[in-house]
Amino acid sequence: MLKIPPHQVAGHQAGNGKLGPLVDESGRFYKPLQGDERGSNEVKFYESFSSNTKIPEHISKFFPIFYGTQLVEASDGSGLKSHLILHDLVLGRVNPSIVDIKIGSRTWAPESTEEYMQKCLKKDRETSSLPLGFRLSGIQIYGNKESGYWKPERTSIQNLSAEEVKLMLKKFVSSNASTDLDLEPDCAFAATVYGGSTGILSQLLELKAWFEDQTMYHFYSCSILMIFDKEHASEGRNPGAIIKLIDFAHVIEGRGVIDHNFLGGLCSLIKFISEVLTAPNEHTTEVSSKPDHQNFILSDNGAN
Repeated sequence: MLKIPPHQVAGHQAGNGKLGPLVDESGRFYKPLQGDERGSNEVKFYESFSSNTKIPEHISKFFPIFYGTQLVEASDGSGLKSHLILHDLVLGRVNPSIVDIKIGSRTWAPESTEEYMQKCLKKDRETSSLPLGFRLSGIQIYGNKESGYWKPERTSIQNLSAEEVKLMLKKFVSSNASTDLDLEPDCAFAATVYGGSTGILSQLLELKAWFEDQTMYHFYSCSILMIFDKEHASEGRNPGAIIKLIDFAHVIEGRGVIDHNFLGGLCSLIKFISEVLTAPNEHTTEVSSKPDHQNFILSDNGAN
C-alpha cells in the first residue's frame, strides 16, 4: 500500500490533494514524473547513469537505485500517473536526521527557457546559492521522544548568511539542537557523523575527486542529502551517516567539460563541514562571494 513519505524535507510534497512522492512497505520510493521535459529528462538520466559502465562502483553508491518507471495512482487523486521507482533512502531508519542541500551557484541549465532562467536566477540571488555555492533546501533534526523533530520552514533557511549556514550545520550534529534553540550547539556528534574514514566529510571528498575528473554530466539544481541516525549516535553506535545525490531533472551532457558549477558548490560545502568538524566552537567563517574549487584548500585537519 502506498503512503506519503514521513521524512521528506524538501521538494513537492503529497497530501491535501497535492501531487508528490509516495513510498511502499518494500522500500521503494515513487516520484511522479513532471509533465514537461523535466520528467523525461530525469528518466533519461537514470537510464543513462544506471547503464553507464564508466561509473565506478564507489560513486554509484551515492545515487539512488533506479528500478524503472511505473503507472501508479497519483497522490492528488488525478488517476494513474507515471512515476520513477527508486530506492527509499531512509528505509529502516526510525528517526533520521536529514538535510537537503542544493548544490551550485547556478541552478538553471544552459538550455533553459528565458523565463525559467530568470526565475532561477532570481532565487539564486535571493538565497545563499550565489554567494556560497549551495543553499539549504530543507532540514529535520531529531531531538528525542519528547521533543520529536525540529523542522524549520524551508523558506527560512534558504537565504542564510555564511555564519548562519555554519550554525545550522552545527545544529545538525548537536545533541541540544531541538531542545533549546537558544543554546549554543554542542556539536556532540560531529566527530562520528562528519568525521572518520566513513563519515560525511570523507564521502564528500570521495565525490569531489570524481567531479574533478568526470565530464559526462553537468548537474544543475541537484541536491545532496545528508542522513544519519541521531539515536544511534547518542548511544555510541554507528550513526549510519550517508550522502546521496537526488533530483536530476536538469542534468545535461558534459561534452568533455568539467562541471565547475557543481564542483565549486561541493568544495564550498566541504569547507563548511570541515570547519565545523575541526573548529566546532568558532562562530564565524569567511567564504569567497564566488566559490572557486580551484582555490579550495583544506586546512591541516586530517581530511587532506
